[in-house]
Amino acid sequence: MPKLHQPSTDDLPPLPSLTVERLVEIALSEDWGRTGDITSQNVIPTQARAHGVIRAREAGTLAGMDLAEAAFCANRSGLQVTRHKQDGETLKPGDEVATIEGSARALLAAERVALNYLGHMSGIASKTAHLVALVAHTKAQICDTRKTTPGLRAVEKYAVRAGGGANHRFGLDDAIMIKDNHIAVAGGITPALTAAQNGAGHMVAIEIEVDTLEQLDEALAAKARIILLDNMSPEQLAKAVERTQGRAVLEASGRVSEATVVAIAESGVDYISVGAITHSPQTLDLGLDIDIS
Repeated sequence: MPKLHQPSTDDLPPLPSLTVERLVEIALSEDWGRTGDITSQNVIPTQARAHGVIRAREAGTLAGMDLAEAAFCANRSGLQVTRHKQDGETLKPGDEVATIEGSARALLAAERVALNYLGHMSGIASKTAHLVALVAHTKAQICDTRKTTPGLRAVEKYAVRAGGGANHRFGLDDAIMIKDNHIAVAGGITPALTAAQNGAGHMVAIEIEVDTLEQLDEALAAKARIILLDNMSPEQLAKAVERTQGRAVLEASGRVSEATVVAIAESGVDYISVGAITHSPQTLDLGLDIDIS
């Protein structure tokens, strides 16, 4: 039986530096275009220096500091970034997140890219942290899905971890997940599961989706180890937990919201996957205030 791991932000592994650099380069190239920040080039004196402070304008959970710092330090800017908060930390309105000192032109040219990444990722972390807190009295873990922004999956899933959530699979290649369409084409629960068990290597996790308690019974009889309970009511989920009796890890999915997540968690499932934490988060409001030196 796979052992459940309770996520923690106390020792949050950083994103790979190559991932950070690549994403920041793409974003800056998009923003700077062919000639760079022509507003600052024409308005700000070359030698002007500035002191900038990123502050939280609302409460939330921080994520994205590596990308924000990389944006300010790109293109040999010489900017000095000092972090006052770390990813995974809780923010209050007015909290200072970081200070940036150096060339005013360089600071202004990187400001929007840095804040875009920081606000987007902190929004995901904040939504995740809120749901995690709501179900903290249960054993259920909040996890993400593959409903991510194209090209940003790695950083969005990192933000989920910063919010105390767990990651589902990153792509089609790192686990077998047999969904309703696979089952329909394969001819049923048992043949689909048997084919996967016979074909996959011993290191590959296999999960199968079921819509009814009868399908759950069939999956258990076929020795499923991880089962996705799709769009079941809390009452059905509780019956599924009772029928399973610990023989498989159970994941609930579908119609998960702030209003329903507690009842779903209290049914006794192990995981609750929530697409909304990555596909429709509200950006956390963080701003940059500049003092001229």
